[in-house]
Amino acid sequence: VARRLSLRKHPECHSMAGGKAIEHLAQTGNQELLTFRLPMQHYRNCDFSFSGLQHLVNNAIVQKEKEEGIQEGEILSCVKDVAAAVQHAVTVHIIQRTYRAMLFCIKNSILPSKNATLVVSGGVASNQYIRKGLQNLADANDFALLCPPPRLCTDNGVMIAWNGIERLHAGLGVLHSTEGIRYEPR
Repeated sequence: VARRLSLRKHPECHSMAGGKAIEHLAQTGNQELLTFRLPMQHYRNCDFSFSGLQHLVNNAIVQKEKEEGIQEGEILSCVKDVAAAVQHAVTVHIIQRTYRAMLFCIKNSILPSKNATLVVSGGVASNQYIRKGLQNLADANDFALLCPPPRLCTDNGVMIAWNGIERLHAGLGVLHSTEGIRYEPR
């Protein structure tokens, strides 16, 4: 979406990654000016998919470009509203699907009845709007929410390494001996 909106050309976002640019612009946008149908509503599972949402957003952008008389690649006057609406739709989709997964795990005794923890990592955990939505979900269902610091959430390689270090410290994992293993956390 950030690429389609040409956010690298936006004066506030030229040096930001796409997700960060969407989050930044969404802070001052009006999410109610555009409404996107949530993906996969007819599927009663825990899967995530954003392809349908991406298609809807692209169509909305094309329509707004026509209304404003601009070409693809130019910045829409309502770019902040588009960012806010997209971020909101993504967040609601993530929350709904995560809630389904939580209920499934509880129903099937996969999680403990007390002290269950929802762990969120990767790029999605760096978005404060999404993180707040997931915190509300966790709180409403008596789950703890565990997220790494946002600075560690932008690179999946870092997330995998962080997980490995935590597991190594806790004595968990597949290694029988940690002798000879050296790691340098940054």
